[in-house]
Amino acid sequence: MSESQFESSAAVTRFAPSPNGMLHLGHAYSAVVAHDLARERGGRFLLRIEDIDGARSRPELAAEFHRDLEWLGLEWDEVSAQSSRLASYEEAATRLVQEGLVYPCTCTRKQIEAAKPRLGPDGLIYPGTCKGRLLDPARPAALRLDIEKALMQVGELSWFDELAGEQSADPLQFGDVVLVRKDEPASYHLAATLDDAADGVTLVTRGADLFAATHIHRLLQALLGLPVPRWHHHALLLDETGKKLAKRRESPSLAEMREAGEDGLALADRLRAGNLPAGISLGSP
Repeated sequence: MSESQFESSAAVTRFAPSPNGMLHLGHAYSAVVAHDLARERGGRFLLRIEDIDGARSRPELAAEFHRDLEWLGLEWDEVSAQSSRLASYEEAATRLVQEGLVYPCTCTRKQIEAAKPRLGPDGLIYPGTCKGRLLDPARPAALRLDIEKALMQVGELSWFDELAGEQSADPLQFGDVVLVRKDEPASYHLAATLDDAADGVTLVTRGADLFAATHIHRLLQALLGLPVPRWHHHALLLDETGKKLAKRRESPSLAEMREAGEDGLALADRLRAGNLPAGISLGSP
């Protein structure tokens, strides 16, 4: 399906939480936005559980997520889990290996930091230490995308965000990103791109903190011959310090609010209206 066909068809959106912690108010806002965009456009809202985060994934949280969304009054049309799609990740990685577009990397984060690399939009830019090296095949290795070689194959690319407009894809700013981790079947970049295509997502709705990642995802779509959706990167809920709400900072969970007797339907309506709790604001960190 072409981008123009996506523009005229009913929107398919998704909410894709990872079961490594409870959902919080920021997740609620993202789910409400994705749900409402689909419903307003006569489309479908999908729930995807991104459960390939190694030992951090807690399968029991998926049921908790269902209860949270139901409490908010959100209904989804389909649910899937990344753990059921491991074969598709392996197939895509194998294809890129055969085309000479990825290479193995055994570097640790400490080794990368020691090389004093530049800082990019997604953290430290890999200095290319393992590119062209002969490595012990028995040693655990990640797979990195050779960005320069990939760009030579696909040429100039663009993508469209409903809030920011037309964007020229610039994946070079990331350096050679990891597509397959040493201890996981796929990185976020590879898994999310493949999953959105498999689910028929036509409007990728997610937080503004993932805006830059779209440059990589657009490149992967071109390399793998995947459909090109549109994107909608919404603002984030920020705490009193201006940082986004996050599981690791122990932001109050939806389950705690639910168990305390708060009205989930009313909360969802307040989020829609931008009526946020004290100390919470909407913006970019």
